[in-house]
Amino acid sequence: MTSNTRPLMTYTVLVVIVMLGLGIILAQLTRGYFINIFEQRVELESQYFITYLDRFTEDREVSQDELYNFSEQLNTGMIFISDSGQRMIDTVDAVPVISRDEKQEVITRVESGTSPMNEGQMLDEIFYYPVNNSVDGINGTLILLSPVEALTNITKNIWLLIGFTLLLGLLVIFVIGFNVFSKYIRPIRSAANVATELAKGNYKARTYEGHFGEAGQLSQSINILARNLQEMTSTKGMQENQLEAVINNMGNGLVLIDEKGYILLLNRAFLETFKGEQKDFIGHLYHDAIPYTTIHETVQKIYMFEETVSETFVLPVNIDRKHLEVTGAPIFSEDHKWRGVVLVFHDISELKQLEQMRKDFVANVSHELKTPITSIRGFSETLLDGAMKDEKMLEQFLQIILKESGRLQSLIQDLLELSKLERDDFLLNVEQVEVQRLLNDLLPIVEQHAEQKHVKLHASVQGSTWIQGDSSRLKQVFMNLLTNAINYSGDEGEVTLEFQELKNHVTIKITDNGVGIPEEEISRIFERFYRVDKARSRNSGGTGLGLAIVKHIVEAHDGTIHVESEVDVGTAFYVEIPKNFTEN
Repeated sequence: MTSNTRPLMTYTVLVVIVMLGLGIILAQLTRGYFINIFEQRVELESQYFITYLDRFTEDREVSQDELYNFSEQLNTGMIFISDSGQRMIDTVDAVPVISRDEKQEVITRVESGTSPMNEGQMLDEIFYYPVNNSVDGINGTLILLSPVEALTNITKNIWLLIGFTLLLGLLVIFVIGFNVFSKYIRPIRSAANVATELAKGNYKARTYEGHFGEAGQLSQSINILARNLQEMTSTKGMQENQLEAVINNMGNGLVLIDEKGYILLLNRAFLETFKGEQKDFIGHLYHDAIPYTTIHETVQKIYMFEETVSETFVLPVNIDRKHLEVTGAPIFSEDHKWRGVVLVFHDISELKQLEQMRKDFVANVSHELKTPITSIRGFSETLLDGAMKDEKMLEQFLQIILKESGRLQSLIQDLLELSKLERDDFLLNVEQVEVQRLLNDLLPIVEQHAEQKHVKLHASVQGSTWIQGDSSRLKQVFMNLLTNAINYSGDEGEVTLEFQELKNHVTIKITDNGVGIPEEEISRIFERFYRVDKARSRNSGGTGLGLAIVKHIVEAHDGTIHVESEVDVGTAFYVEIPKNFTEN
């Protein structure tokens, strides 16, 4: 039995029980009523029978056949049993409806005293009435037996009527019940099922709205509620996704702390900055999860003064340091109740580095310009003080002034070149370049410089490989690297130039066996004015800007440059240039 038919079946069973009970009660009442009527009738007729028997026994006016006819006409049998147990009269056979077994059962009941005198009794479909009497001076018991077929027929008719009424009632109940179920119970149950689905979070559930009355209004209200909830959920989900996307794609770290000090929310930038996972922060107290005193003090100030607070601190990351600025603000609800604190972490490391680079640049430029200017001014003053009259000293001083002015000019030219490379509108003159030919064109110039330094130059450049690039800028790169390799190799040193062609790029390797570079300083050699050996670099005529220029040119060609070096063993520069240049 399904839940949909359970109410209808329940009502049907109740009606059947009521009708059966009513039938039993009516049958019993009818039975009792007819028994009372038979008892009254037989009680009255018993006197008539007794009078008739007196005529039969005393006057002998009535014969035995007449007695049988009399019983047959009244449809009532008579049995007279004396007190000694002798059966003196028996006309039951005149009533064929009464069987011998039924007659014997009645006699047995009367003789055993089970049936009281002057009181009618029923035995199946037989009604019998025992009464004390005397026949022909002999005392005994007169028993009158009469079939009650009418009572049986009436009982059957009552049950037929009840059955027909029950069937008709069930049919009416089924029709009315089905109608009520379809119009009221089914829509209510459907609305209840939809309400259950809504409670589970399934806002796509709907119920049929084709009903009328209160059930129809309920179905419409449930569907309107479901549509509103679905729309609200969709809007909320979209807003949450948008908010999550905004928060996670912020360049700055963000942390939300509740009024009790527990971390409720953070974004991806915060995790990347502090090197952790969400489970390490969410649900933890801020002073346990974030081990930085400056942040603790910032939060405490916000709690104390209830205003926006900004602080700067340094976050150590491996061997580097990040400069962070944390800005915190209190959060209040609409009724001005305290809800927590929001912290935003700004990474100002690049600004700090730019500021430090500006300071270093000014200091380095000032230092680099100071030496040649001081030399030029000093020797000029010496000449003006009279040294110019000495031709030998005059020539020597003029040579020094020329050298220092050339150095000053070279420095200014490198600064202008570097400034030009760093400009946003800098463009390469891209063309097809044969790399081997470009390198071979540089070798005669470099070999002359190597001979002056007593350095052996080995070149392994064969084949013909074409790439896209700016030939003049590439010459500047390799000339600078080869010159540096010769300058730092020392007397009797060796410099090697190697070329290798790969699928998508070419690699040029320049190796020397000079003084080498300490491992901790390799990452800084491409900075402006940075020198590993400042005294030797300045004496070699370098400005400290060559490698910075090299790096910018290589990166402008979408290439890479890296260094391998060991102190007192030598240095190797690897330059990788793609064959196909993609201009940004």
